This record gives sequence, C-alpha cells and structure tokens, in this order.
Amino acid sequence: MFYTKNGVPITEDKTLSFTDDTELRTATSSERFYIEPGFTTARLHFDREPRFYSSLAFDGARWFKYDTPGYSDENSKVVRSKRPDYAGSTHAFHFNETGYFIKKLVDWNQVTTATGVTYKDYPWPKIRLADLYLMYAEALNESYGPSNETAFQYIDKVRARAGLKGVKESWTSYAKNPGKFTTKDGFRDIIHRERLIELAFEGQRFWDLRRWKTAATSLNEPITGWNMQGETTAAYYVIRTVYNQRFIAPRDYFWPISENTVIQNLNLVQNYGW
Repeated sequence: MFYTKNGVPITEDKTLSFTDDTELRTATSSERFYIEPGFTTARLHFDREPRFYSSLAFDGARWFKYDTPGYSDENSKVVRSKRPDYAGSTHAFHFNETGYFIKKLVDWNQVTTATGVTYKDYPWPKIRLADLYLMYAEALNESYGPSNETAFQYIDKVRARAGLKGVKESWTSYAKNPGKFTTKDGFRDIIHRERLIELAFEGQRFWDLRRWKTAATSLNEPITGWNMQGETTAAYYVIRTVYNQRFIAPRDYFWPISENTVIQNLNLVQNYGW
C-alpha cells in the first residue's frame, strides 16, 4: 500500500522495479537510517517513502527509541525476526505471523532493558488534522472533480508533512500513468490510497472500505506474510498465506439486527443476508 520514495505506488513507479516480491537485496551504508547495513532483506523494504519505515518494522529494520545510544538513528536497535532470532517464532504463543511489526502504535519513549519493558500511557487522538484535510480533498473531488485546485492543496499538505512532493509533481515525474490525477476516478483512487497510508493502523480503514464500497474486493484478498519458521534468509523470504479473508457483499456492509430486537418489534426487517 505504501508508496515508493518518489510518492507513487510501487506498481506505478517507472524508475524503480518491484516486480518480484521475493527478490532480495543487501542494505548499504546509504540506507543505514532505515535498514542495518550489510543486512539482506526483501527488495520490497528498499526505496520506500518515510511513512513505510515509521509505521512498520521488519527483519533487518532499524527501530529508533528514546534509549537509542547516542540518540542517533544509526545506533537504533535492529529487528531480527527469523525463527531463532529474539523477534522470531520460537515462543509457543507470542510470535509474529507475517514478519511485519507495527511501529506506529508504540510510544517511542518506551524503554526495553534486560529486566523488562517500561510503558507510558498517552492520549489517543479521536480525529487528526490530516484526516480532515483528506476528507475535504475527497469531498471536493466528488463535487467538482480534479479541476478544483483546492483539493490538491489539501492532499499535498499531508504529503509534504510525510516528506513527499505534491500529487501532480510526483505522478508527472515518476508514474507510468502520469495523467491519472486529471480524471475524477483517477484522483479518487489517489485520495483513497493517501488515506489508507496516512491513517494506517488508526482504525479508519475498516470504515473507509465500507464507505467506498470497495470492501468486497479488498477484504477478499488473502493475508500473506514471510515464512516465520525459516531459519535462513532463503527459507525465511518465502511468501505464505496466513489467512483467507471472507467478505460477503452486500450482507457484510451491514450489521445484523439483534434477534431479540426483531422479536420485540415485528415491524423491523432483518438486514439483507442475515
């Protein structure tokens, strides 16, 4: 879902190749702020936008925390998640299923020591300014299409905060389909993806997919991940299906009405499919 470093989807970037999901690459010193130099990991983990690295960790990824020595990214802890590793799958119950860890929800003040972990409570935002900006851009596009420059201004505010260039500049310079933002449908896809990236893991996707009526496609795709039982690089970086999702449309766009409620009020009709 996350963009390349050029601000376009990995399937759209004409300057970078992500055609083989199992392709491997070894990190260099120029990538030391995100990945441990000399570490071999999936090519998918390279050349991605800043939100990819700030939202997710993976085998070989840096994880900056409050107690990082020297307060430098270069000294951040490195996630190692092959089976024998400390973040591997040797525990009977507590282990990662996909090979990806969510950084976004972990307070950076959390400190890990040899004797345990210290936690810190923090307020959870019910709504963010970026959420409002993206809803506004979406509403403007639905009303006026991409002819409305204000819609681009507000989505670009979100992209700029994430270290990316604006929609028009990014797509014109790097995309295989450089004119996608010029149509209402194309710009809608771009806005939707921006919401999924910016608000990832914040409880928005569940509602957005239903609101857009795209859940029947997205939530019928399999959940995949790396082979967490792999002990070597070759054995680990094999794609496996973790879980097959099942979304039945139109039934699952609605909640069922409680049976007790239906019995109490005979004028009620159960939602379709339930």
